[in-house]
Amino acid sequence: MDRILQFLNVYTEYFLIGLILSFIVLLILYIVSLRKFKKHKERYNSLTRGLSGANIEDLFLSINRDIASVNRDINLLEDHIETLETKLSFALQRIGFVRYNAFGDMGSELSFSIALLDSYNNGFVLTSIYGRERSVSFSKPIKNGKTNIPISPEEMLAIDRALKGENTINPK
Repeated sequence: MDRILQFLNVYTEYFLIGLILSFIVLLILYIVSLRKFKKHKERYNSLTRGLSGANIEDLFLSINRDIASVNRDINLLEDHIETLETKLSFALQRIGFVRYNAFGDMGSELSFSIALLDSYNNGFVLTSIYGRERSVSFSKPIKNGKTNIPISPEEMLAIDRALKGENTINPK
């Protein structure tokens, strides 16, 4: 024990400097750990959203249930979208329209042909021919973009416009 006391008496200054340096290092480590703890506590509080007495396991289970519910809803919506897309493929989607004078002595382009097609190019062309004495309307079926009934050039133009997606009213 005497040797230790002699050692301390001789090296007291170095011993104190060592203790002070150790204290400063420990103080710095303490401050760093406090900051890390504060960050972790803030992240924990944001995770639990301020719930008092929240158990992390219960929170994760709740989040898991919510995600499963959202996934079910997404699957249902995808099924509904697929059904709607199937139904819409048979809806009239393409329109071709042509106005013209059916007779040379008539003005104002009062006759017209309009082609209405679905996504499979099936539908009909509706033609209305306006004359001074009478007006006549009729339609012709279209299958795969073609018809087996003879058609006028205006009806062909209306069908071509519908097939190309052109909706111009007056050809000029």
